[in-house]
Amino acid sequence: MTTGTAPTLSIRDVRIALPDRELIRHLSIDIGPGQVVTVMGASGSGKSSLLAWIGGFLQAPFVATGDVAIGARRLNDEPSHARRAGILFQDDLLFPHLSVAGNLLFGIPASMRSRAARRQLADEALSEAGLTGYGERDPATLSGGQRARVALLRTLLSEPQLLLLDEPFGKLDAALRSDFRRFVFEHAQRLRLPTLMVTHDAADAQAAGGPVVVLE
Repeated sequence: MTTGTAPTLSIRDVRIALPDRELIRHLSIDIGPGQVVTVMGASGSGKSSLLAWIGGFLQAPFVATGDVAIGARRLNDEPSHARRAGILFQDDLLFPHLSVAGNLLFGIPASMRSRAARRQLADEALSEAGLTGYGERDPATLSGGQRARVALLRTLLSEPQLLLLDEPFGKLDAALRSDFRRFVFEHAQRLRLPTLMVTHDAADAQAAGGPVVVLE
């Protein structure tokens, strides 16, 4: 995976509401290349809704206003698949009918048409993650930490311009959580991806090392 050139992610004057209540009001954030900004708040405060809005998949009955842009490119009117937002959830969401390598190959853009080049890229990613030789494995045979790393690799191989993290460490035990945090944040910094993480765990925010926004 090559170093990215993602510009700043700008979020301006965001309001997200349900018919009976307002979740987020007048929120503005700038996230520079390689920076991780953490959003914290109680359940129902709008953390995941904010990520869904940025990613382009916020659904009714939620309504949202505001602007989101990556550099000079305004994302509001682009469909989710065109926004180039890499998203990592608490569940790894690996495809059970594909091998580990098959999951990674799914993430590689179709513009890379050479089968050999695509497989080489997947193998290099596995090597980087300490998973050399795991390509033909069934994802079900991997540990939780290994599955999490494969999910992140698949996301990064899609060549995102920004990274959205929705409680990505929540289902890992303490030891795995620490290792995977480091793995995620090192890749975000090396690839210079502006990263927005939502979490309820203060240790996640501390490990990220960036600004923290608290939703009331």
